[in-house]
Amino acid sequence: MAPVRDPNTLSNYDQWRTRHTTANFKVDFAAKCLRGSVILELESQTDKASREIILDSSYVDVSAIKLNSTPSQWVIKDRTGPNGSPVHVAVPNGAAKGEVVKLEIELATTEKCTALQWLTPAQTSNKKAPFMFSQCQAIHARSIFPCQDTPDVKSTYEFNIRSPHVVVASGVPVPGATVDAGEDKIYKFEQKVPIPSYLFAVASGDIASAPIGRCSSVATGPNELKASQWELQDDMDKFLDAAEKIVFPYQWGEYNVLVLPPSFPYGGMENPIFTFATPTIISGDRQNIDVIAHELAHSWSGNLVTSCSWEHFWLNEGWTVYLERRILAAIHKNDAYFDFSAIIGWKHLEEAIEGFGKDHEYTKLSIKHDGIDPDDAFSTVPYEKGFHFIWSLDRLVGRENFDKFIPYYFKKWQNKSLDSYEFKDTFLEFFGAPEYAGLKDKLAEIDWEGRFFNTGLPPKPEFNTSLVDVCFQLAEKWKQKDYTPSPSDISSWTGNQVLVFLNAVQDFEEPLTVGQSQNLGKIYGLADSKNAELKSAYYQIAMKAKDTSSYPGVAELLGNVGRMKFVRPLFRSLNKVDRDLALGTFEKNRDFYHPICRQLVEKDLGVGEAKSS
Repeated sequence: MAPVRDPNTLSNYDQWRTRHTTANFKVDFAAKCLRGSVILELESQTDKASREIILDSSYVDVSAIKLNSTPSQWVIKDRTGPNGSPVHVAVPNGAAKGEVVKLEIELATTEKCTALQWLTPAQTSNKKAPFMFSQCQAIHARSIFPCQDTPDVKSTYEFNIRSPHVVVASGVPVPGATVDAGEDKIYKFEQKVPIPSYLFAVASGDIASAPIGRCSSVATGPNELKASQWELQDDMDKFLDAAEKIVFPYQWGEYNVLVLPPSFPYGGMENPIFTFATPTIISGDRQNIDVIAHELAHSWSGNLVTSCSWEHFWLNEGWTVYLERRILAAIHKNDAYFDFSAIIGWKHLEEAIEGFGKDHEYTKLSIKHDGIDPDDAFSTVPYEKGFHFIWSLDRLVGRENFDKFIPYYFKKWQNKSLDSYEFKDTFLEFFGAPEYAGLKDKLAEIDWEGRFFNTGLPPKPEFNTSLVDVCFQLAEKWKQKDYTPSPSDISSWTGNQVLVFLNAVQDFEEPLTVGQSQNLGKIYGLADSKNAELKSAYYQIAMKAKDTSSYPGVAELLGNVGRMKFVRPLFRSLNKVDRDLALGTFEKNRDFYHPICRQLVEKDLGVGEAKSS
């Protein structure tokens, strides 16, 4: 065994490795907690008898721990910053290499749990039942149960979840296993493909489901079911077919989508079997479902093949963005869609790096995480900068050759975790074969260290702009103060084309006038759009124009959307033009936001952690 290579875990997983996890939980909506037990089956990794197991935990109420069914000696030690409070469990007789021991941990989550959000019936659409969902990425699984909370350890899972409301989890439902238990039911799921702790997921509430593909269904609130099914059913199988042709057949059995309440902080979370998705993708125009292509791609990159720590997170996300764009190009039967999406991504990358500063540590592809919370470093950078590295390798060796490397890489590392250097070795190993001898000089030119550790923007490629030229041409017209817009300017465009246009306008050195800003929102229907992507981009332009009439709309959107992609930039911009409104809007909605989102917005607004839960 190599020593622990993840700085965001306190566990001694170099000595013990979790092989199977059984979660037995009751969803207690009244107390807003999960309570029950977790059984960890851990295999000794050392020749010397290991006499202690160390697990990660964070604000978990542990009441008892048994070792092989016998009460054990254990202690929770002092908190170590964002890494939490390690749980030390004695193994008096040790265990030989390969021996498996069972830890049964009795526990309950607490009000300080950062992985769970509890919604009252009033916070749901039909107001009938409470709702709970988890979000464990990056290091929040340890706030649900003590575990080896690192992507370098993978375990199979069994879920036994008791709740008065429907449950979904990151496992395949066990047929016929749901049983009545008084006012509750017990829902059973199995995850036979080993997954890291951050992919542990559970949700419960008034959930209905409907089919959207040959092995897929959508689950959401009853009021949203019909619209969600319509939004996704035309493309789900197309996405899956395209992904399987690029990599290899899907390994997980089912692929389902849970559309969550609006406080969900991400666009999507690639929890196996059940992708957790933001309701902002249900926009009534099928213009925002690229998120599903992204989360589906994670079934290979991230879930099957995983970065060994958050320092190498780009391996998850860079690959996933690359596969997502390959999928979109395939279903549109037009390679220009690949570049079209990449152009939008480049804009987001520029904004992220400008926000950090081009020399900031967090603009590196591989970030040192010693002493930091991975959430603080979370940004577009690993997604887009990682994508550009993968795409540069594709262009370097040629698409035909790279397409042979893709399944080789995923087959070699499936069910395992790796770091950036192991990726490098795998790439050079594959293209070191005799049939690729002609690429030797090109391979020698790759600046691996620079790609991993240089700050700022990567080299900008030549994009195919055929789908965006019309967007830039319209933006140029808006530089003329007397331009008279018409709804027909954009009536034939896709949502992403409108977004490219808005991004170009946002980049104007001289902001729009207040009158122009108001015309933009009114004539193009952006102020009343149900598409949060477009509405958010419009509001950024309006705030830059100091269009005070837009500020109440910004505040209203911030009270209806919890996705951090929109929430954090909108709060930062609103804070610059009307700090009182920004602070008031945050205070009004702070309980609406997920704990992860709430803590990061507090930092963005400079209100400290005094009020954080």
